[in-house]
Amino acid sequence: MQTRELGTSGIPITPIITGTWQAGKAMWVGIEDAETIRAIRAAFEAGITTVDTAEVYGKGHSEQIVAQALRDVRDRAVYLTKVFANHLQYDEVIAACERSLTNLQTDYIDLYQIHWPAGSFGSAVVPIEETMRALMALKEQGKIRAIGVSNFSRSQLEEAMQYGRIDSLQPPYSLFWRFVEQDAMPYCIEHQISILAYSPLAQGLLTGKFQPGHQFEAEDVRRKNKLFEPENFARAQQALEQLRPIAARHQVSLGNLAIAWLIAQPQTQAIVGVRNAEQACQNAAAATIQLSDSELAEISALGMAVYGPMNDGNPVMWHFESL
Repeated sequence: MQTRELGTSGIPITPIITGTWQAGKAMWVGIEDAETIRAIRAAFEAGITTVDTAEVYGKGHSEQIVAQALRDVRDRAVYLTKVFANHLQYDEVIAACERSLTNLQTDYIDLYQIHWPAGSFGSAVVPIEETMRALMALKEQGKIRAIGVSNFSRSQLEEAMQYGRIDSLQPPYSLFWRFVEQDAMPYCIEHQISILAYSPLAQGLLTGKFQPGHQFEAEDVRRKNKLFEPENFARAQQALEQLRPIAARHQVSLGNLAIAWLIAQPQTQAIVGVRNAEQACQNAAAATIQLSDSELAEISALGMAVYGPMNDGNPVMWHFESL
């Protein structure tokens, strides 16, 4: 799989990145470690050599699963992980990084990201200057190679850039969730900051597998997802019906069509979660789909018909408590 540069870091990343939120098991159901390990490895073998995780995914469990899947090919894999909003004071960042290094069974992290801005989820409000000072120290020590942020607005990203180079922004971004386009994307393009889109399939909605009336289990995070609310879900189903002929024309799945559209957007890569090896191989195939300019525009318009009516200026795709 052809790689792209992460920001201006010189680090090669794949346009499709394996996401491992579900590997932590918390907020997900039906996840088995052995199957997840096989899926991460299958993605790697299919050419997806970049993997994204976080300390908060199962309190380090996801990072440990990544290590089990890829430790023997660490020199060919690119590890992205994150420090959570409750660990952003200087000493906390250093300690969190050490825990992640241990969990990942490695002596360096390719991209270390601030998962949510300070103050999120009732966390302490820590000046970004302090957090960035810790991250820059880790970079100077060789424990991390590049710095990124996740769930930051344009203004927050601009402030962080005052204290050190930021090579990536990780926002929720998909055909059906487009807030970043109106906020931080122009700044990312101008400053060569990679956009690492999470939930690129809108948590499975863009695969077309969910039918009207689908009920998620109580622990499933998708119960909080705004796109699954009845009115929004109905618009999504209409758009999916119009996307099916385009997918059929290319002989690809709806999900892969959505990923292909996304990685064709400026500066954008897609972080795609996997549950099994078959899914991992299917994801990799999306990188080979070539869409014409007219098809990209048509697909984009169909997606905006879903997102536009629900765009209230809130960048968060879920009804999470006390951000």
